[in-house]
This record gives sequence, structure tokens and C-alpha cells, in this order.
Amino acid sequence: MRLLIALLLPWLTFFTIGRPIAGIICLILQLTLIGWLPATLWAVYALSQYNTDKKIQRSMR
Repeated sequence: MRLLIALLLPWLTFFTIGRPIAGIICLILQLTLIGWLPATLWAVYALSQYNTDKKIQRSMR
């Protein structure tokens, strides 16, 4: 579900993973037509890092 959000509304992804400042920066980037693609790629990358961090935390328990 978060991947779909990252593709359609990249800025919202950052708010769902607890990074509101990055979400605001991403929203500003997404407001430009040229910046939409980098914003989407950044959101997908941040989401993959978030998922990796969660897996590492679970394995450390």
C-alpha cells in the first residue's frame, strides 16, 4: 500500500514513515512538473530503506 502511495503521492510517503520535514521538501519538489519524477524515486528509495530498517530491528530482538 505504501508503495502505491509513493508512486502517486510521494510526499505523503514521508509522513507515513515518520519523516515530516522530508515530506515537506518532497512536496515542494513534486509541485514542479520536472521534480515529480525525482520526488517519486526519492520516496520509493526512502520506503525501501524504512522497510530494511524495520527488518533489522526485528532481527535484533
